[in-house]
Amino acid sequence: MSVFCILSAIAVFCTSCNLIEPEHDPITYGESYIPYMISTDKAAYKPGETVQLSINSLPEQAATVRYTHLGQVLKEETVSSKTWTWQPPTEDFQGYMAELRTKDSVIASIGIDVSSEPSRFPRNGFLSTYGSMSESQMATVLNDLNRYHINYVQFQDWHWKHHHPLAGSATQPMDVWTDIISRNCYRTTVQGYIDGAHQRGMITLFYNLGYGCLEDFATDDVDKEWLLYTDRQHTHLDNHPLGSPFKSAIYLADMHNQGWRDYLRARNNEVYAIFNFDGWQIDQLGVRPTTVYDYAGNTVDVQSAFGSFIANEKTAQPDKRIVMNAVGQYGQQGQIASAPVDFCYTEVWEHSNTDGYGIFSRIITDNAQWSNGKQTVLAAYLNYDLGQKGRGYFNTPGIIMATAAASAWGGTILQMGEHMLCHEYFPDDNLSMTGELKRAMIRYYDFAVAYENILRPDAPAAGINSDWYGVDVTSTHDSCVFNQWGPKVNQIATVGRHVGNRDIIHLLSYRHATHLDWCDTDGDQAPQTLLTGIPVSFAVDAQPSRVWVATPDYMQGAAQEVDFTYDGGKLTLTLPALQYWTMIVIEK
Repeated sequence: MSVFCILSAIAVFCTSCNLIEPEHDPITYGESYIPYMISTDKAAYKPGETVQLSINSLPEQAATVRYTHLGQVLKEETVSSKTWTWQPPTEDFQGYMAELRTKDSVIASIGIDVSSEPSRFPRNGFLSTYGSMSESQMATVLNDLNRYHINYVQFQDWHWKHHHPLAGSATQPMDVWTDIISRNCYRTTVQGYIDGAHQRGMITLFYNLGYGCLEDFATDDVDKEWLLYTDRQHTHLDNHPLGSPFKSAIYLADMHNQGWRDYLRARNNEVYAIFNFDGWQIDQLGVRPTTVYDYAGNTVDVQSAFGSFIANEKTAQPDKRIVMNAVGQYGQQGQIASAPVDFCYTEVWEHSNTDGYGIFSRIITDNAQWSNGKQTVLAAYLNYDLGQKGRGYFNTPGIIMATAAASAWGGTILQMGEHMLCHEYFPDDNLSMTGELKRAMIRYYDFAVAYENILRPDAPAAGINSDWYGVDVTSTHDSCVFNQWGPKVNQIATVGRHVGNRDIIHLLSYRHATHLDWCDTDGDQAPQTLLTGIPVSFAVDAQPSRVWVATPDYMQGAAQEVDFTYDGGKLTLTLPALQYWTMIVIEK
């Protein structure tokens, strides 16, 4: 539930009765409108594993499948069946694209991630509803996540109580229990989702606060001396108030306190005894609105406990993974980022039309610096206010522009679950995806996987952020005005990155932007028109041997080699297409 600003979710709950016990398949959109869609059996593969591919329909004309890596063709073969296999190279941490082609046209594609360790290229998704579900219903949800190549799944709102997450005990677990908002949760559904995720190569993380208790904490042997207070006399417990229909306010423990640490670790051990989760997604509440004290009356700096808390948990369960939310970056620097977490996870609350999408680039590069090169996942709730107005649809341009900005800078946004995410209360499904948006998100996730080696490269030896640089792009095209990042309305923002022997130039269009707020909170961001045949010029520090271009907005994301001239240190070429985001790759 992330930052736990749940008060605003009460209205959502009241207008979304299916949050209590869904009576319908949680996937409300089909794929029949996508004429040719390739799927794989896993979200990611270990080196040496065989990729199982399938397609919903074959074209009438002859078709071939082409396997590529960073624009280089590895193999091409005829496709005559709706199912087939491919054996990728055994090299670790590589992204590939499989392109279905008819003559010179690409009609479908899919990204393929071959990585022994998922934290190298994390793609975070979620689950949030655990009512009585059939295997078929769970498979539908997981197959959808699998199509987006989600390799980490956080199980939101699955638990019984924050201080006692497993319902019952390790020797007598409950089969059915109620969560914080009194929805029924079934043990068979939680375990069924875990098993299904593992079959698809996904990591499963159980969600819980690192310091939360419900009001009945004393009946479960939580000592009041472990808790936080708003006064030195320990008469007023620090808490996050919640109203009906929530069971209780959330009372906060002191994460410095060894008694609390030992208690919660014992409760987590009970969870692991019953459910084979791969680890823990630790949540926090961000900056407290008032000074807090321990039982002895000492002022407590909450964030200063995060690093040692994580380290102790990892020492106690070295085989289990840990991710911790940094709410508005609270505790990230010097604590969470440098602790043994799989990747940096930031819940983004700062947004304005002034800084706009530049907030993403700042968070991602800061996290890389503070963590010595870990990847970033952003919990960024798009179309936020639009979702609070009631049932409706996400605004496709706003979602695409935020996704493009985060992806170009090497991050990813937590978006996909049983539904697309629009609120910190994850079961909120007020907004649905249109067919247009689903098609776009499939392309964008495929693109992020296929080109992960240049979008999310290893940190350079010279310094975490030393590979980014400014680039001045000019064009004779009447509709194109370029500026160095950050974005400006009516212009195309540019940024360059050195990745090995390649230069990557990202072009992100804001030509028709209504505003520059990444949240697109009211859902009024305007679409960007597709331009083709755009001449561009910019400086390059060495003679290129090859130049190619790729965009998730055109040709199914397939790389297109382009002709170029290089004269006096300046490279000139013609872009095949630019709509939201185009990537130019210069090989030297």
